[in-house]
Amino acid sequence: MKKTIASFFRENRSILIILIVLLMLPFMIGIIEGSSPAAVWANGGSISKFIEGLGIEIFILALFALSYDLLFGVTGLLSFGHAMFFAVGAYLTGILLKNFHMPFIAVIGFVILAAIVQAILFGLVIPRVKGITFTLVTLGMASVFHIIVMSSDMGPITGADVGLQGVIVPAFINPASERLRFYVVALVILLLFYWFYRRFVNSPTGHVCIAIRENEGRAKMLGYNTVLFKLLVLFISSLTAATAGLLHALYQPIISPSIADLGFTVNALLIVLMGGVGTLSGALIGAFIYRILDFGLRRWIGESASLVTGSIYVLFVLFVPYGIVGTWQLKKLEWKAGWDRLYQIFKKALFK
Repeated sequence: MKKTIASFFRENRSILIILIVLLMLPFMIGIIEGSSPAAVWANGGSISKFIEGLGIEIFILALFALSYDLLFGVTGLLSFGHAMFFAVGAYLTGILLKNFHMPFIAVIGFVILAAIVQAILFGLVIPRVKGITFTLVTLGMASVFHIIVMSSDMGPITGADVGLQGVIVPAFINPASERLRFYVVALVILLLFYWFYRRFVNSPTGHVCIAIRENEGRAKMLGYNTVLFKLLVLFISSLTAATAGLLHALYQPIISPSIADLGFTVNALLIVLMGGVGTLSGALIGAFIYRILDFGLRRWIGESASLVTGSIYVLFVLFVPYGIVGTWQLKKLEWKAGWDRLYQIFKKALFK
């Protein structure tokens, strides 16, 4: 038993360290700004609350990007309709809470059911199309959903182009009064999904998904039913993105129709490209960089931030094609050997 617990902590020490650091971050910021830990615990401290809010946005974005990395980076399914998974979770949560006043547990159940249904909807085309055709079909499905959300006839339900407003968030997790609790819940959900994704990718099933990405024909030749594996990945990815959408609906005062647009899927793709395709941890790092970069640039240069951000993406693609984590994994042995040689040179120079 002790050995099992020790091995668990050893295998997941990086996740646990990140969890502890991020849990302590609001309190450390509070001490720096002059607020006591008790005040931060009671949702006080202006800078602490700002950091918590920014952290929540990063966690939600990272969860969405993580779901896209499993679909595209691990399994090789390039989807341009992935925003639909996120938007369905967000809009369904908002509509059920605002218009139907459902208990929060029931809302979670309906979001899970909706995630399964839309995964099946996307999965229906898998046996018939692949490659760029799959990409275009998913784009078409998501575009239909976006048109429905934006339709004036659906205005009383979805808010049309204005967005869904006035969502009644449960008091126990309301970010206005319980932001620290929301921060902790979003962080724990993100790390639990990340832990599950790591276990999944390192499992035999995950290895088959990687084989599908590399050479689907060879995977079929070995006897694997690739359609079932793709469908499984769609289920997991859809559930993860819908969970991110649920958190988004609870946190944002307005559920904007822009989250159902192609641009939101492209954001996830760019985050994954920056962090490292298929690395999982790259999705988390990419989401952090993307949100901090977007926040900083928009605060300093306003709407011109999009031009600068686009230029940074181009530089990433040109000079860091494997992303931050991907480049580190590819080059770490070379860098280690270089540092060892440099150390030997200094050692000889000092003790000569």
